[in-house]
Amino acid sequence: MAMKASEIEAYIREAFPDAIVTIDDLAGDGDHYACTVVSKAFHGVSRVRQHQMVYNSLQGHMGGTLHALALKTATP
Repeated sequence: MAMKASEIEAYIREAFPDAIVTIDDLAGDGDHYACTVVSKAFHGVSRVRQHQMVYNSLQGHMGGTLHALALKTATP
């Protein structure tokens, strides 16, 4: 079962209320997304840890209902 971009965004915004989130459905199948998250929460945090923070915000959906997520993170 595919996951909607709006669901992904909701999980991310719950964890990072200040975030600017953009999501693109890469294949049009609801399974392969590219996502950019810009948040103050990433300030001073390594890129690897930033990505872990976002994956954690998805509450276990990554690798399950969400098959692939190409992720970019940044600070404002």
